[in-house]
Amino acid sequence: QIHLVESGGGLVQPGGSLRLSCAASGSLFNIYNMAWYRQAPGKQRELVAFITSSSNTNYADSVKGRFTISRDNAKYTMFLQMNSLKPEDTAVYYCKADPVSIGSMTLSGSWGQGTQVTVSL
Repeated sequence: QIHLVESGGGLVQPGGSLRLSCAASGSLFNIYNMAWYRQAPGKQRELVAFITSSSNTNYADSVKGRFTISRDNAKYTMFLQMNSLKPEDTAVYYCKADPVSIGSMTLSGSWGQGTQVTVSL
């Protein structure tokens, strides 16, 4: 099973930027579709951005034009560059690897433990 560890969260003022990283174990990172989710207090976990194994991307409407998802397969790492941050971006951010099939075998997905992002004066 792939193991994921997020880093890069913190406290930032509105309008500021943060770059989150998601480090993955294992040499099969490049075949996983990956995503960033977030969960604010009292709210459901929501999809923020998605990147396929071939680096096609998709974003939630609330972050389009402000956030950029990317991956470096050589370093087994996914990133989320967050610019023009707003107080409503405050949440715990999680990275996720989706399950993937190789022939008749399915590799299970995984979640990271989360990293806190707080946008406040």
